[in-house]
Amino acid sequence: MDIGVFIPINNNGWLISKTSPQFMPSFDLNLDIVTRAEAFGFDFALSMIKLRGFGGASEFWDHGFESFTLMSALAARTKRIKLFASSAILTLPPALTARMISTIDNVAPGRIGVNIVTGWAPNEYTQMGVWPGNEYFGYRYDYASEYVQVMKDLWETGSSDLKGEHFTMEDCKLSPPPVDKIEIVAAGQSENGMAFSSKYSDYAFVNGLGVNTPTAFAPTCERLMEAAKATGRDVGAYVLMMCISDETDEAAMAKWNMYREGADIDALAYMGVQGAQDAQASENSTAAHINLPEGAVNFNMGTIVGSYETCARLLDEAASVAGVKGIMLTFDDFHKGLDDFGEKIQPLMKTREHLAVAAE
Repeated sequence: MDIGVFIPINNNGWLISKTSPQFMPSFDLNLDIVTRAEAFGFDFALSMIKLRGFGGASEFWDHGFESFTLMSALAARTKRIKLFASSAILTLPPALTARMISTIDNVAPGRIGVNIVTGWAPNEYTQMGVWPGNEYFGYRYDYASEYVQVMKDLWETGSSDLKGEHFTMEDCKLSPPPVDKIEIVAAGQSENGMAFSSKYSDYAFVNGLGVNTPTAFAPTCERLMEAAKATGRDVGAYVLMMCISDETDEAAMAKWNMYREGADIDALAYMGVQGAQDAQASENSTAAHINLPEGAVNFNMGTIVGSYETCARLLDEAASVAGVKGIMLTFDDFHKGLDDFGEKIQPLMKTREHLAVAAE
């Protein structure tokens, strides 16, 4: 099973709280995290793209970098780990994204992939004058399908003449090509999102659910597997989970409770308003989960809280769900959390035993 890290390209990571670790993004911070992850045998690192924060007292995600330029710099300073950059597809033409990926592939051959972000928060795009209107929610995966097809054409053949509803290519060229297949990840959990992932992506992100309920996402994973079966493609689930660990279950739970008590209500309210803009959102969609009130301080992602032994056991349980090919982790404290995972949790995981064998 793959293990990845969702790097803190924006401030404060993924805890929308005034009592969680507060930090600004920097290249040095992200380089340190990715090189540590590489040393611990992590398989990949992914940086999101967020173009407007949520405000509040914690200024949640008000400070952040651009994904491709950050990953390009990290590519030059790493040796093995796979890197995924995120494309906010309303802001970058597909031919330019394809060329940027091909460029980074020249820096780190075979180690760059792309995460397709269709967008769920209109204010990220209205501020720049590129939001098509809320009707976009109804056709965003058609738009994304053409977007990815242009990139695939360019990477695989060096040329694209796609004539679609949203993109028209006129003998569009790309050279040099990537040295290997560019892997694509996507995160849509609605029916349309799953259909898109099953046709175009290699991996689909699935949000973990609840606190210490490591297999609660299984029905979502099952829907992904059914969608992939319809296309005859091998699409693996990458499960997104936060890990909050300590020496004992009680100490870890005390930290989690402290973060919850410090929830940044104003930032959470902004997130809820933006997530509610998609009037067509299904109960399985990302927007619907964003608006769930319970546990929203952790961005409503699955959260593992406990001792190192407990975390290892629960992560192994998550990995046992059919269709799971990997887990992408966030941490409350990225330095201590990453070190504790690499040194104290990972060695206890049965699904990561291959690292111990390789070391021998």
